Amino acid sequence: MEAEKNKYQEQTLFSLTWPLLIELALHMGMGIIATLMLSHYSDNAAAGVGVANQLLNIFILVFNVTSIGGTVLISQNLGAGEFNKARKLAKSVFGLNFWFGVTVAAIVFVFGEMLLHLFDIHGKVLQYSLTFIHICGASLFFESISLALSAILRSHGFTKESMFVTIVMDLISVGGNILATVGPFGLPITGVTGVSWAMVAARAFTVCALLYLVSNRLALQFKPIDVIKSKKEDIKALLSIGVPSAGENLSYQLSQLIITSFVVTIGDDSLAARIYLVNISMLCYLFTVAIAQGTQLLVARYVGGGQYDRALNRGIRTLKLAMLISFLASLILAFSGSHVMSLFSKNSTIVAISLPVLWANIFVEPGRAMNIVLMSSLKSAGDVRFPVIIGMISMWGIAVVLSYVLGIYFGLGLLGIWIAQGTDEWLRGVFAFRRWMTKPWERIQQLKVKRA
Repeated sequence: MEAEKNKYQEQTLFSLTWPLLIELALHMGMGIIATLMLSHYSDNAAAGVGVANQLLNIFILVFNVTSIGGTVLISQNLGAGEFNKARKLAKSVFGLNFWFGVTVAAIVFVFGEMLLHLFDIHGKVLQYSLTFIHICGASLFFESISLALSAILRSHGFTKESMFVTIVMDLISVGGNILATVGPFGLPITGVTGVSWAMVAARAFTVCALLYLVSNRLALQFKPIDVIKSKKEDIKALLSIGVPSAGENLSYQLSQLIITSFVVTIGDDSLAARIYLVNISMLCYLFTVAIAQGTQLLVARYVGGGQYDRALNRGIRTLKLAMLISFLASLILAFSGSHVMSLFSKNSTIVAISLPVLWANIFVEPGRAMNIVLMSSLKSAGDVRFPVIIGMISMWGIAVVLSYVLGIYFGLGLLGIWIAQGTDEWLRGVFAFRRWMTKPWERIQQLKVKRA
């Protein structure tokens, strides 16, 4: 048992992160490629699918409640040598996400059209959004199960296996996108409909592959009883971490919906530019997200094993590297902005709107890196309420309000909105840094002693 405990505590950040980086690159790449292909098919199609995806992403946050909680708690128990408890938690994660998936898929399928009308989109953009959400909405059940299974695998350090699944998933999706938007070999061009069904097929494959890997690598199989009945204490523990963590993400997605509604009032060209820029920006913080996820696993294990100084130093070293890489990536994209944007659109107005935003993004990304790395590390240390409180205050008080003031009231458009969001990222990042330096696990341990 001691040898196994040491194995989990002594895994390196590199061994955990490089598969996560490739997996995230492929996952983000799938969205970028789909947007790129749809942009050549129709700017309205790209905008419609982009808006629909924003709506679906809000519901996907429900699934993250248990997957985030599961990642932290399973990792902490592995670090503490509580291996049987980690396996029981894995079964609870699967059971909860099964029911979350069924419920959310039904809600989106029935009420998807009504929810899309909240964006105040019309015409072809609305038609494309409806097509995408009706087809992909039902597949959210697969997404829920796959997030739970991925969390279980990653918590045990099997990040390479999850990466290989994502590679095949992307091949299925990209292949379907080519068939749908290009129509090779004389096949009919099905556009958004074909892209949507490709997403469904990719998600269904992912669930099957992850179920096999969890069984093969962890000797863990799920039975109907795991879906019907989960331990109350496990559910309580998962929700105590997952709900506040997902609450921060939910607040962000909802604030982004409001900001998107501001962009809609500016015009369709600005909306299309925002969809393209959101996808391009992912390239800047791709490395940050991967290294933050790897750090989250290690910090949870260190805290679970009582190695607090090691956890503190790991977070700071990751922060420095993430801020440097994100700054360099955004700088490269800004210098090559016209070439990058020409890949997505030939519309000169869309390109003209986008170029100043890419330069503003140099200001945004280091702050985003600070925010992502330290907020995820705080969660893995058990400090889950602070990120959601600061997040809600800053996202709504700074990002939303300032987006309207700069983008709409002062007429800076998309550039003003990007500056507002950068201010929000930096503010949350600075607060997270100050919180991290107070060693939050010491406060959590003191509270546990008082309650005992």
